[in-house]
Amino acid sequence: MYRNQYDNDVTVWSPQGRIHQIEYAMEAVKQGAATLGIKGKNHSVLVALKRASSDLSSHQKKVIPIDDHAGISIAGLTSDARILSRFMRTECLNHRYIYGSPLSISRLVSSVGDKAQTGTQIMGRRPYGVGLLVAGVDEAGPHIYYICPSSNFYECRCMAIGARSQSARTYLERHKDEFKEVEDLGELIAHALRALRDCLPNDNELTTKNVSVGYVGRDVEFTMKDDEDVEEYLKMIEGDEKKGGSGSADPEQGAEETMETQ
Repeated sequence: MYRNQYDNDVTVWSPQGRIHQIEYAMEAVKQGAATLGIKGKNHSVLVALKRASSDLSSHQKKVIPIDDHAGISIAGLTSDARILSRFMRTECLNHRYIYGSPLSISRLVSSVGDKAQTGTQIMGRRPYGVGLLVAGVDEAGPHIYYICPSSNFYECRCMAIGARSQSARTYLERHKDEFKEVEDLGELIAHALRALRDCLPNDNELTTKNVSVGYVGRDVEFTMKDDEDVEEYLKMIEGDEKKGGSGSADPEQGAEETMETQ
């Protein structure tokens, strides 16, 4: 993408009907480390690759709990993700305080979309440069939503975002009809890890240091697994053939990794 006379402010439309500032924000999502979500019969699962800016720093957390029945994973600017996650927690707390029940996932996602949309129409502001995958469970069952920087949101059976995520989406598209019948949580997490593994370069593998897992179910509160807690799930996919399709040729991995873009 290149600068032009129509990208100086988020309120300026190009003659082609495009708002370039929003498109730039969506590019930030493509530079973040890959994350994906899968919805099964009774559970929703999030898995994410974690990055470390150097050997001296720790890996950036990518999965964030929101409430007992919901959590998110992120790709893009972590500072923007902190703002949105704090807003989502406040919405859930307020609903519990007033009504004594958890906030439905569709209403929660709609509230985030409304908040993100204000940054796309007011001069002097900018869109949030982060994509969110929301996993949750309510009376309607498990859900996976994708919220993009344009403030659009979509309910998905499965979704992958971030750098090299096309390889993961290929795996998900191939197996999407199987997920809705999966009742076993371990099997669903194994599917997610196999898809996430395809986002890595051919000489890299998933380890307890670079992957996070989060899940929620009808009778399971949102739970995060990091570091050694992930090892039991990684053992489930040991020996499986890596489908590949990743590597440096992916056009989504064109920008330098930074501490801010995760």
